[in-house]
Amino acid sequence: MTKNSEFFDKEFGILRISSKSKEKDFLKIAIDLPDKEAAHIKKMSTEQALETIRNRIDQFGVSEPDIRIQGEKRILIQLPGIKDTQRAKELIGRTALLEFKLVDETHNLNEALKGNVPPGSKIFYQLKKDESTNRVDKVPYLLKTRTLLTGASLTDARVQIDSQYNEPYVSIEFDKKGGRIFARITEENIKKRLAIVLDNKVYSAPVIQDKISGGSARITGNFTTEEAHDLAIALRAGALPAPVNILEERTVGPSLGQDSINKGILSMVVGGILVILFMVIYYKGAGLIADFALVLNILLIAGGLACLQATLTLPGIAGIILTIGMAVDANVLIFERIREEMNLGKTPRAAVSAGFDRATLTILDANVTTLIAALVLFQFGTGPVKGFAVTLSLGVLSSLLTALFMSRIVFDYFVINRKVKTLSI
Repeated sequence: MTKNSEFFDKEFGILRISSKSKEKDFLKIAIDLPDKEAAHIKKMSTEQALETIRNRIDQFGVSEPDIRIQGEKRILIQLPGIKDTQRAKELIGRTALLEFKLVDETHNLNEALKGNVPPGSKIFYQLKKDESTNRVDKVPYLLKTRTLLTGASLTDARVQIDSQYNEPYVSIEFDKKGGRIFARITEENIKKRLAIVLDNKVYSAPVIQDKISGGSARITGNFTTEEAHDLAIALRAGALPAPVNILEERTVGPSLGQDSINKGILSMVVGGILVILFMVIYYKGAGLIADFALVLNILLIAGGLACLQATLTLPGIAGIILTIGMAVDANVLIFERIREEMNLGKTPRAAVSAGFDRATLTILDANVTTLIAALVLFQFGTGPVKGFAVTLSLGVLSSLLTALFMSRIVFDYFVINRKVKTLSI
């Protein structure tokens, strides 16, 4: 009895003995997980599922997602700006358990379909869609239950286009250990069929023609480009530790937050008008140049957001408002430098040249440090923080362009081409 206890403690230390009974010459022991250990596993599974879903959503391309844990085993996911909700739900709920299994070719499939499934084998199905009728047919396969290799060894999964048939497929890469196992599997089973199974569904079952070394393979299955893309995302992000069930779904239109958005835009407009009036009153003609640069700055930010297909939310509007102040701040530094040079008796052309040259390093130093902070926010922040970081980064870059180059071009036009004798500043 002592030896049995020592063996149990060594091999199953974290488990708890719930009951013991002796049957003939055997000792029957029932074991289970302690409550504390079970709670820990549930908590870790929820946290792992959260990170897996976050990775999938980030690669899906949703702007500013809000993903957080609610309670013990619920995850709240908010996806602003998304249009294809069904595709997003399928991607989130996909377990993405990739397995490689051999096709059982020694037993009769028809007999197995009648209920005579041989030991060590199991029936799996492949779903094939008929494009002409839109019917989905289930093609049965008799596979060996033993899994030869899983997706845990995957390092990458990408969508490729077959040059011969012009159809998308998913190219997968294994780590060194997985590559060696896959090479051994293909070497030992030449002329046999190897099924690629994802979430208990057969995607393809090609015949192994030769040893496949190099740690790479492909998954084919008459995919559309979107299906192949979503499959690659799910494989790259990893498998969920447990199945995910969607308990509640809400689709909220933009009208719900329209009042907040209107107030945000109103604050941006009011702030912009006040800044424009201040620059005109305080710096006169030069203030008009600064206002021109400011309007161009806002247009460049809007163009950048459009190119990135970013969703403009309240944090994003806050980033634009902050950029308005930072953009004129650079012009203020330049104008004050020009004033100092003019007070020393320099000509307008010399004053403009010296003002820009001496203020450039200060402006670059201030904006580069702000840009670094914005990049850190984007790297480590989530949801609204990332949205703020995107608009702030675009604002810093566009303000550097408009203050140091566009404003200089306008000043040079007046002092060189028009040869003005005095500056309105």
